[in-house]
Amino acid sequence: MKKTFILDTNVILHDYTCIYHFKDNDIVLPIVVLEELDRFKKGNDLINFHAREFTRELDKLADGQDLSLGVPLGEGLGKLFIETGKAFSEQMLQSFSEHTPDHRILAIAEFFKTHRPSFHPVLVSKDINLRMKAKSLGIASEDYLTGKVQDLEHLYSALPVYDNLSDDWIGSLYQSEFVPLDGSPLKDVAFKGQSYFILKGNNQNALAYFNPISKLISRVEKQTNYGIKPRNAEQTFAFHALNNPEVSLVSVSGKAGTGKTLLALAAALAQRRQYKQIYLARPVIPLSNRDIGYLPGSADEKIGPYMAPLFDNLSVIKNQFSPQSREYQNIEEMVRLEKLVITPLTYIRGRSLSDVFFIVDEAQNLTPHEVKTIITRAGEGTKMVFSGDVQQIDTPYLDSKSNGLSYLTDRMRGQEIFAHVHLEKGERSALAELASDLL
Repeated sequence: MKKTFILDTNVILHDYTCIYHFKDNDIVLPIVVLEELDRFKKGNDLINFHAREFTRELDKLADGQDLSLGVPLGEGLGKLFIETGKAFSEQMLQSFSEHTPDHRILAIAEFFKTHRPSFHPVLVSKDINLRMKAKSLGIASEDYLTGKVQDLEHLYSALPVYDNLSDDWIGSLYQSEFVPLDGSPLKDVAFKGQSYFILKGNNQNALAYFNPISKLISRVEKQTNYGIKPRNAEQTFAFHALNNPEVSLVSVSGKAGTGKTLLALAAALAQRRQYKQIYLARPVIPLSNRDIGYLPGSADEKIGPYMAPLFDNLSVIKNQFSPQSREYQNIEEMVRLEKLVITPLTYIRGRSLSDVFFIVDEAQNLTPHEVKTIITRAGEGTKMVFSGDVQQIDTPYLDSKSNGLSYLTDRMRGQEIFAHVHLEKGERSALAELASDLL
């Protein structure tokens, strides 16, 4: 059954190519959405970029045509219509303010439901509250589903454990560098890409890794990166993925205090000679929906509070050494020469990312399209690491299934150059671990 999807502004800011993801169904763009997009056009954040790109795309589609009559979106796709504002019904007037953009979008959806029911209108919004308002009026509504992960539990499940294995076979991993998958007790396991797991026998245990390129299983040994030692199996696997030259894209997930950013930064410093620069970036989430331009001070003073957690991780690594040590002085010199740069993610767009170890912290606050935009800037010799906690999302229109970190991990799973490690155990402190689990 062909439907008509009425889009909220946040859907476009989430994915400016969204109009091409509704198959042969028609799309209605309320005129108030264009008004809201106009407010978002100026700025350096990715949502500002999305607003500008969508406006350009709309201009190309229009090309002198009457948007109120609909313009075709392409072969196999429906039409796009611009719908002007509609008068509020009595029911709407009694319930909602006419001056709120969301309510003007709602009025158009109600108009379609009342006067054009054969169009089968559906309001699409990332705003749960607006969807609930629509349903209270009997209007069909749904979230924007493109890029939404379905199997979240499998994505962030605990490490696989293969037990009841022969001690002799596990011992062979200690004696040789690797063993072939064929002929091993795990020959029937359907590994997807770079895979980490625990092997258990009666008296022998091992941390192991499957290389999808060579089809070999090898033991994973603990590595120390710039004074930071792994404290559990997951952290050991994370260091292996971060140090592996065959892997150019890594996602590291886990709750607060599991060491995601610290491990990535330590691995980057340990490999500093292999890269021209180390970038450590995170998205800036403005407080109370106000841009950082409202904050007092210079540009560096405005962004300082947002970058403080990244500097904290750098301090942890520096404090492993005395101020007179070569390692400590190396870090100081890298910062001074901008070989190590800690910056908001906004400032990265447009820069060349060749031969860079690029760490994106708090990646759960990015949209799938923003993650794609970042990764497609990777040049030769660049390694990209995305870390985050999908249970600590700070933006109102993302959730554990629709954020960029989950999308990246789901889509890239099984690719030979990608590795994902989910950290389970908090190592910040016993108090932090208890609070993360119970509060």
